[in-house]
Formats: sequence, structure tokens, C-alpha cells
Amino acid sequence: MIVLLLAFGFLGQVKVQADAKDLQYRSPWHYKCEGGLCKKELITKNVSSPLPLEVCELFCGAASSLWPKPTGHLSLSKSVVQLDSDQISAENIERETRVGRLLEMNMVELRKNARKSGNGLPSAESGGTGMLVRFTGLLDLDDVKLTLHTDESYTLTITQPDKGILEAEVTARTYFGARHALETLSQLIVFDDLRDQIQVPNQVSITDGPVYPYRGVLLDTSRNFIDKATIMRTIDGMAMSKLNTLHWHIVDSHSFPYVSKTSPDFSRFGSYAPEKIYAEDDVKEIVAHGLVRGIRVLPEFDAPAHVGEGWQWVGDDAVVCFKAEPWRSYCVEPPCGQLNPTSDKVYQLLEGIYKDMLDDFQPDLFHMGGDEVNINCWNSSAVITSWMQREKRWDLTESSFYMLWDHFQATALEKLFLANGGKEIPVILWTSGLTNAENIKYLNPDKYIVQIWTTESDPAVGRLLRNNFKVIFSNYDALYLDCGFSAWIGEGSNWCAPYKGWQKVYDNSPLRIIRSQGLETKKHLVLGGEAALWTEQADSVTTDAKIWPRSAALAERLWAEPNSTWIHAEQRMLRQRERFVKRGIAAESLQPDWCLQNQGHCYA
Repeated sequence: MIVLLLAFGFLGQVKVQADAKDLQYRSPWHYKCEGGLCKKELITKNVSSPLPLEVCELFCGAASSLWPKPTGHLSLSKSVVQLDSDQISAENIERETRVGRLLEMNMVELRKNARKSGNGLPSAESGGTGMLVRFTGLLDLDDVKLTLHTDESYTLTITQPDKGILEAEVTARTYFGARHALETLSQLIVFDDLRDQIQVPNQVSITDGPVYPYRGVLLDTSRNFIDKATIMRTIDGMAMSKLNTLHWHIVDSHSFPYVSKTSPDFSRFGSYAPEKIYAEDDVKEIVAHGLVRGIRVLPEFDAPAHVGEGWQWVGDDAVVCFKAEPWRSYCVEPPCGQLNPTSDKVYQLLEGIYKDMLDDFQPDLFHMGGDEVNINCWNSSAVITSWMQREKRWDLTESSFYMLWDHFQATALEKLFLANGGKEIPVILWTSGLTNAENIKYLNPDKYIVQIWTTESDPAVGRLLRNNFKVIFSNYDALYLDCGFSAWIGEGSNWCAPYKGWQKVYDNSPLRIIRSQGLETKKHLVLGGEAALWTEQADSVTTDAKIWPRSAALAERLWAEPNSTWIHAEQRMLRQRERFVKRGIAAESLQPDWCLQNQGHCYA
């Protein structure tokens, strides 16, 4: 239930002149809440307390201006007061614990973002009251491991006893819930551009928590190298939207920028340049940056397809059909390349790579890729076909190559568990030929989570759920962020055109998809979803605009699974885009500023 108590007022006196042109505000315009929209009006002598747009948005509409919308109780009442962003502090943080140290870092971010909300104007930095943040309810002060079972819920209250210092109380069972509460608190801090003040409501009550445990963004760093600053900025944007998983597709057939400690020749041979690498320290810095912001960094090592560059030094026929021509006969895009499932050297190297990634990322999940295997590629290798016939007595029919694929996947999984100290770890695979009706028998739903990249109407959706696989939705017809640009091979548009606008992303409801197939009883198997940026046509310069603010639309869908459509979220989405820009993220512009300032007039 969401409740809004609309009561406005400002502490202190506001001088109002008789004539609008003489009023002592920074603008002659203010806003009035009508029908859930902020209507722009001229300030006249009859307006005693004019409302700036950001303050109006905070109180106008069922979800306030918060993003994503809270899933429980929401109440904002009484007045907004001027906040001194330098006087935000916390008490009862146990700084000697891991949770305490992380919360301290989040308090630094809270103060920094409060200052950014003031548009950098010096006068917005002075005056106002302070705020004391208090944390309660935390259970294990040394548990900072995000898992699929972590409680990310929280409650947030703000009061101002006797009109003194503001008191914000955060109640959460885990660090991750407390961090989400601080993100919500940062969004309640707004800028009054009429009075040049940072302001915050002085009475707030919010109860909130996510619907789905897995809420992600995939970033590919192989097709084009993405620099560390951009990756960390992507994490910042995710934290602003309460996403919790950066799926790092770190290597592919195009390049191998990840520095493997056990086999450093992979990056030496496979990176685009000596400086275009992710060394151990880089990875650990990115993982630590994610943890502060409540985000797991999930590594993917895609195999047996999507390999090539970086493997040249190995020999032993470890990779087959690398750069084979015509490429369309052997892979989905150049350069082709697949691992040789009959090579002992391949599995030896994979175990080393897995161990390096597990050490560097310390993940609770591991992504093994497993998509777009081309049977013709394997069939073109005499080494592979002779092994199949000699060692296994298999023929060379398609079904035999799926048995070969099963042999690879089972052996690679064994190597992953060995690299993990003999312990199992949940594994994610893409939908592929192994999830087809005739081959799904090869996969164990107790060991594998399946990420669905095909369309929402793909029969694989129902097949996976009926076979009790946990699933993550990344259906390309809504969640591929690289679609709708010119082709990078040949002419025309790229393969997954058209462009997926934020509206399409927002309305891509996992619950609606499974309901359409009569499978609502399987909703407990839906872990969430993930937007994907494949970078054939993106790099560090363009990543921000291609991910944001569209991935924020997915964030609200997965956090709240709202019954409403994008049209009910439009004004809040425009405000969230403005927040991205204020915090240094170059999010794509969605509409003219006129639409933000004249709500309800930009309709189709």
C-alpha cells in the first residue's frame, strides 16, 4: 500500500512583492500539483509558498519522484526544510565491522550526492539543518556477501523533533537493505531552484523491498574494450536504480583482455593493446566498488563457442575453425572459433582460468556462457571427428555432436568445481541448443540457472519452467541495448533492430510473460532479468548513453513488478535521467526539457 499525505510548507519567511516581476525568486514560475502532475504557473502575489519543480514532484504522484517506486508503505507529510549537506552524519555505526566500514563509505557518498543535488551552486551549500542517520536491525555485521537469498528490504523514517536536527532511521536486516535505504534517502534530497536551497521532507515513512532477487546489466568488454572508469560509472548508475548484478562478459572471440595469473599469455596474445587489459588489481577494485554500492560483479567465461583471440599460443588444436571462412558457415559473427572438447589441454587451461576468476571476483554465482555453438565448426575438424568415431564410437549425426557438447559441459563443470576447492557453485548458462526439447535432458536444473536471450514467446520459456529450471530474462526483443543501429557488417540495420526504447524495456514484465504461457504457478523460478549491452558498436565513449536511462526502466520493473505501464512512470523517469546527469553519468536524453517542465503535454 502506498499512502501520500500532501501537506506543504516552508520554514522561514518568504518575501512576496505585489508585482510578479519584482518577486525575489530565481524564476517567475512555480508548480502546482494537479491530478498527479506538476502544472507550471506564474508566481503572483496570491502565491504565498511557491513550489519549485523538484519539490512538487516529490509530493505529486503515487510513488513520489523516487526510482524505483517503493513496493510497500510510502508516506511524505508536513514540510520540506533546508538541509545542510555538510552536516549529514551517522551514529551507532560499528566501524570495526565490515558492514560498518561499508556504511561509512556510503555516508560519504550520501553527502557527496546531496551536494550534487544543489547543481553546484555555492549558496546551496550553506545554511539549513543537519541530519543524523541511525541504523538499526542489522543481524550480521560481517556478512557482506550478496546471494540470491539475501534480504534487501528496508524501512526508512525521517522525523524532526521540536524542529531541531533531522533524524533518519534506517532499519534493515542486511547491509544491502541498508544501502538501498540510503539511496532512497539521497533521492528525497532535492533542489529548490527558486530559493537556491537543498531541501528534504521532514517527515517520511517508507517500507520497501525488491520483488526479484536478480536485477542485472550485462557489459561486454571484448568486442570493444571498456575502460575501468566507465565500468565503475556503470556500477554507480546501477546503484542509483537498485540493480544488483553487473554481469561482466569479459572475454570473447574478438579479444581476451582479462589477465589470467595461471596463463598470462592469454591477455598478452589476445588484448587489443598492452594497456587494454584488466589485471588482478583492476578486477578487485571494480569488485570492491560494486560491493560499496550493493552490487555483485558476476564473471562470465563463455565456452565452448565465442573463443579465439588469445588462444594462439596454446596449440594442441585447442581452438578449431578460428577465423574460418566463409564465417557464416562456422559462427554468428567474425571471428569464428570454438574450443576443442576432445583436448585435455583445453580443460587444464579452463581450470586455471576458473580458479583465477573465482579468486579475483569471489562470486556467489558463475556464468559459463554456453551459447551459439556451431555444429559445422566441430564437424570441420578432423581431430574432433576422428576422436568421436575412434574413442566414443559415435557417428557424425547432429545428435552425436550434442553428446560431444554435453561431454564438454560436464567436464568443464567438473573443472569449475575443482577450481572452487571441490565445492559446487550455482552456474548460469544461456539458452542454446542444449535447452532445445531433444537436448534439455543433458542439463540438471539443480545445477544450472538458464538465462533466456531469445524472444519472450520462445517455447524454451515454458520448457525451462516446466522442467523446474530457475530462469533470468534477457529476451533480446526488449532487453538488448545494442539494437536498432546501423549494421556493423554490411549495410542496413543490425540484426536485432529496431531500437528498444525505455518504454519497451519497462513493459517487459517477467510475470506477464509467464502468465501468457499459463505458468504463473512457476513464478518462484523466475529470478529476475538483465539488460545487455553487447559492444560491437559501443565503447567507453558511448556506453553511458546506451545503458542509461533504459536500464533504469528495467530496474523498476524488477524491483517493483508494477501493475501499471510505462506511461504512469514517465515523469519519474525524466527525473531519474536528470539525477544520472547530476551525478556525472551521460544518460541519453529522452525528451525536450519543455516536457519535463510542462508535464502532461507531450503525449501521442
